[in-house]
Amino acid sequence: MRIVNRLAEIIDWYPKDMSKEERRLVFKIDWLVLSFTCISYFTKNLDVSALTNAYISGMKEDLNLGGNRLNYATSMYYVGYAIFQIPSNIVLTRLPAEYYLPAFEVMWGLFTLGTAFITSYNQLLVMRFFVGFTATACWVGNVHIVNSWYTRQELGKRNAIYGCVSPVGSMFAGYLQSAAYTHLRGVRGLAGWRWLFIICTIITIPCALIGVLFCPNVPDRTRSRWFTEREKQLCVDRLLKDGFAKTRGVDRTLFKRIFNNWRIYVFFVVANLYWLTPYPSGIPYTLWLKSNPQYSVPMVNNLATIAHGATIVSTLFFGFYSDWRKNRWEPICYGGILILVCNVLLLVWNVPNGAKFFAFIGLGVANGPTNLLMPWLAEFMSHDLEARSAAIAIVNVGWVVVNCIVPIIAWPTASAPRYRGGYIWSTIMAVIQIFFLPLPVMMARRERKRGIDFRRKVVEENGMASAGLEEKGNGVGDDQSFEEVGKTMNEKEVEVNAVAV
Repeated sequence: MRIVNRLAEIIDWYPKDMSKEERRLVFKIDWLVLSFTCISYFTKNLDVSALTNAYISGMKEDLNLGGNRLNYATSMYYVGYAIFQIPSNIVLTRLPAEYYLPAFEVMWGLFTLGTAFITSYNQLLVMRFFVGFTATACWVGNVHIVNSWYTRQELGKRNAIYGCVSPVGSMFAGYLQSAAYTHLRGVRGLAGWRWLFIICTIITIPCALIGVLFCPNVPDRTRSRWFTEREKQLCVDRLLKDGFAKTRGVDRTLFKRIFNNWRIYVFFVVANLYWLTPYPSGIPYTLWLKSNPQYSVPMVNNLATIAHGATIVSTLFFGFYSDWRKNRWEPICYGGILILVCNVLLLVWNVPNGAKFFAFIGLGVANGPTNLLMPWLAEFMSHDLEARSAAIAIVNVGWVVVNCIVPIIAWPTASAPRYRGGYIWSTIMAVIQIFFLPLPVMMARRERKRGIDFRRKVVEENGMASAGLEEKGNGVGDDQSFEEVGKTMNEKEVEVNAVAV
């Protein structure tokens, strides 16, 4: 156990000055929060990735999905996904998350199962809409849960673990489709691609039950049987000291708290510009591989997973790096520069295949820092839990809406694998997103010069020590460092909780 603790200190999983009591608590939080959210997100990505893998494994021919029909089916998923996001995350702040989120997981599993038995393109559109609608609660809900339990110097690493689930799910779906295509094709009269959706459902629905057992909701509303009363209070206190406020409730002031805040608008622009530009590492990369006759279907699936593997490594590296550097925008900037270089290579196109592989895999690497945008937003919105939950959904809705439109216009399947218009679009967007990236830091510094400091306000209103708030910022949260807000609680807090940090 001493070796494990030492390793945790080396990688900064637990700060060296963290007490044994708090380490045990954070260890428990990790198991509960990350186990539920990662398993839930894994099954969602498994079900979503199944469409692309099925398309290249026989669905295109069986359902006559020529032209841009794959784009339309993908966009129909995002239509359903966008409609319910904001209401879902607001409702999530009031209903028990341990029942709310698993219920939707069961529903999208059933619609995934239905996709295995469709016989027409129109039926596919209907199924993808309802898969998207029921999957809405998963990603934005889980991001809200993850970013409600950790302090600033813990968020990067935990979001990296959660962020790795997406490429892992996509990789697993690729391997699963290869196996289904090879071994289940024709079994009981079903094509291999149909078996993929059946298998995904068999995995998804039992995993939903894990949420009922392990989902802890948010700290000041948790009813988890796994925490003692003292631990529940410590969960709240450690966040209050770091400027993360308790729930304020949903009332008529909520919309004012959301839309009168510049953070919503700035992060809507910054995040969505960044999320757009690594797009070629997904479907365009897969269809480029398929256009090469030397690659069989299993080889295409296996090669497509290389970009996902690059994303996993990058996500972990930059998650830990951002906590170590006490900085979110720096690794996002690195990713933005790499995105620009890779998109320019693909725009030129007449380069060796090795250069194309570098560009596609490089865009997979650049996907890693995208997982820092939501914790960065959560830190900026730490003073209002409900507004933060809504902000996460609002920013993500922008990405969803764009993904309904841009792939059809800039990345039509009929233009594969060249996609000249798509690479022009991505190159231009890459330049713009690098230009806008410093905006959150600049706005936060301007706000603090005017004497507005929400983090300090949360700390002082809850009677916590204020030491450390005067330290110079480094581009994290409200332009402040990750150093603890205080080393000890004030006298009143000690009398009530007897907790030393």
